Amino acid sequence: MGSGSARVVAVDVGGTFTDVCVLDQGSGELQVAKVASTKDPIDGVMAGVEEAGIDLSATALFCHGTTVATNALITRRLPKAAMVCTKGFRDVVEIGRGTRDDLWDAYKDNAEPYIRRRDRLEVTERVDHTGQVLTALDEDEARNVARILAKRNIETVAVCFVNAYANGDNEQRMAEILQEALPDATISTSSGVLPELFEHERFSTTVANAVLSPLVSSYVNRLDERLKQDGYDGDLLILHSGGGVMTPEAVQKLAVRLAASGIAAGAVAARYTAELCGFKNVIGVDMGGTSTDISLVYDNQLRTTNEWFVEYGHPICFPSIEVLTIGAGGGSLARIDAAGSLRNGPQSAGSDPGPAAYGKGGEEPTNTDANLVLGRLGTRLVGGGMELDRDAATAAVDKIGEPLNLDTHAAAEAIIAVANANMADAVRIISLQRGYDPREFALVVFGGAGPLHGAALAKELGVPTVLVPPRPGTWSALGCLMVDIRHDLSEMFLRPASDADASELQDAFERLEEQGRQLLAHEGVAEDDVQLDRSIAMRYLGQWRSLEVAYEDDLNASVERFHQEHEREFSYRRDDAPVELYRLQVVATGKTAEIELPKHERTGEMPEPIETRTVYFDGEPTDTPVYERSDLPAGARFEGPAVIDQLDTTTLVPPGVNAEVDEWLNIRMEVK
Repeated sequence: MGSGSARVVAVDVGGTFTDVCVLDQGSGELQVAKVASTKDPIDGVMAGVEEAGIDLSATALFCHGTTVATNALITRRLPKAAMVCTKGFRDVVEIGRGTRDDLWDAYKDNAEPYIRRRDRLEVTERVDHTGQVLTALDEDEARNVARILAKRNIETVAVCFVNAYANGDNEQRMAEILQEALPDATISTSSGVLPELFEHERFSTTVANAVLSPLVSSYVNRLDERLKQDGYDGDLLILHSGGGVMTPEAVQKLAVRLAASGIAAGAVAARYTAELCGFKNVIGVDMGGTSTDISLVYDNQLRTTNEWFVEYGHPICFPSIEVLTIGAGGGSLARIDAAGSLRNGPQSAGSDPGPAAYGKGGEEPTNTDANLVLGRLGTRLVGGGMELDRDAATAAVDKIGEPLNLDTHAAAEAIIAVANANMADAVRIISLQRGYDPREFALVVFGGAGPLHGAALAKELGVPTVLVPPRPGTWSALGCLMVDIRHDLSEMFLRPASDADASELQDAFERLEEQGRQLLAHEGVAEDDVQLDRSIAMRYLGQWRSLEVAYEDDLNASVERFHQEHEREFSYRRDDAPVELYRLQVVATGKTAEIELPKHERTGEMPEPIETRTVYFDGEPTDTPVYERSDLPAGARFEGPAVIDQLDTTTLVPPGVNAEVDEWLNIRMEVK
């Protein structure tokens, strides 16, 4: 796909920085750029392209991870939206499941629905659970609703009828009537977005898709136009939450899939690093300026979830790479709470004004300020493009030290210790609470701040090996290039496994596969590049939640796999209990060109340090050699303490930690 040139470009927009990766597929040369994120993300993207010196007319592929959808849901800067429901069901999205994010806080309500109650209108219609139309759509009511919405200048509508997963005819007719009255509006139907059981989850996902469609489509189309103006004639590919990419045309139909676009890239990049280094189990820690994203790879597979949310109470039910995000980044603010305890995050200094050390007016202490005070960071960042103010950082850190009767260096170490503890707790949530032992994993640390904290985090968790990729600060951007075009298709299939008819099962899967082929063909994917993977969501009869397992034309094998997964996930299995099939799923993948990084000969020669700096470890000042990352050849071995500087990050090797540079120029640290 594209012009056939060997240069491919990936851009990842974060809360603080916009990262750009350019890979020459012929030579394997990797070029990176890092610019401050902007109010309009497209300006930051184009600034990054210019900073990297990219000739878009000679670019074969442009892939992008974006936080536009996520930020829109968080900030509620949404278009005028409405919802049309079956009579009696307008409050489903508000009632939800009756649960709270904090069960014990009676004064803390869940976030309001994305569409106000006054804009959730009802019509008469009814379909039963088998798909039989009991009451046809009342078209007079439907036209009246359309007239009201036209008067309100509604820009986007979610059509959500009960049991539409079994038969979407009434929804489709409602959509046609709405389109006649609102020709410029975006219409999303629940049967078209998520044809699955459970109306709350289906309605919620459809509403999120409806409110995001105009915003995301506009953003993607504007970016596509800017790229074309500068000479790019290939396909703009947008990373989605499931770890695949979509074309702008697909984004217009399923905008909600971009609600976790940016964070998925880092998880994909962590898996790629693990495969290169021969590890099947890794935990990815992507620590940027504002937040830390934690992902888990087990047996070479990224852990995924079929239900997630940006705000609690409003689930989005598309397959998504499971990433746990916490407010711990280089810019996270340290503070003393009302009880006199030291806290770190989730508030952040962001990129403006940024940490106190940036000299832009920030005065509160951050992790970056603490690392600078401890000597772990030098005063020059981004290859000399940014100077840090050590005096300003010291003054900020002393705001923590004075109330706690700590000197400057002790206060800085306390700030870092709390940040590391927060990240360790998050890793335990995604590993130990899911039945995975962190000691059986390697840790891949990246992002602008990750390599500074990786060794300490591994020591706290008992993880033996830490991997630092060659370009950690922009590694998640590269993750955008390591994925394929992907669509997730599903169909309800409720029946006991013992009663499932093999031919009926085959027919259902073939229907889903044909949909997948058509979608990929529409996006220009050749038949030879199409891959179709089947899976079945199962549960013990009487359960509500289900587990998804692979299906390879042997139902008995899939049922046995379900028992095994249930035991690992929940610590018990019931071989004598009947198993129920819940949902059939097909992942339709269109293969894109594989990314290959160059392999280097191991020379083992250790260069001279570029300087020696005083760095504090456990309160002790230690003379520490500082190396330039580009000077470290494959095969170089050394023991900490050491600091390794490069354009996009700084890596800290504490005392007693052995480090080695492998043939792909990853730094491998063995933590005792």
